[in-house]
Amino acid sequence: MSIDKLVEVLLYAVPSLITGGVAYYLFDSYFKDQQNTRRWLLQKDNQKEALPLRLQAYERLALLLERINPAKLLVRVAPINDDKVAYQNLLIQHIEQEYEHNITQQVYVTDDLWTMLLTAKNTIIQNIRKTTLDASVTNADQLREKILSNLLDGQSASSLALSFLKSEVSEILG
Repeated sequence: MSIDKLVEVLLYAVPSLITGGVAYYLFDSYFKDQQNTRRWLLQKDNQKEALPLRLQAYERLALLLERINPAKLLVRVAPINDDKVAYQNLLIQHIEQEYEHNITQQVYVTDDLWTMLLTAKNTIIQNIRKTTLDASVTNADQLREKILSNLLDGQSASSLALSFLKSEVSEILG
């Protein structure tokens, strides 16, 4: 094979390879764009279905925070007898039941919110236990009064978590 023949073959082959490369690039770009469009449409459809579930989770968590708020908890859960430790355990049991009933909602909310909610729950329990250890509290009714008076000193942990929850919902809704 002579050099002239080789050059002639290259002159025909190079434009064909360039045309083939450009065609491949264009088709590849087109198919990737179509795939991205389909993925976006699927996400959009999923958002329509997921948003109501997320909002329902936020509603349930708001209800949880309201129910474990010490001011409302003490009104709802009356002491059975005068034993302050028994009343402390009853209050903590109600808080834990509320929490366990809503534990699956963490799937729908951010980690920051769930951490805030868990911190609020633990802070409320800790405050109840701390108040029970107070020597001036001798019975369940005094425990109730002391917990309520401690609430007057500052904002409750459940109120702070509820504010955080509301701000997160407002970000979602725009």
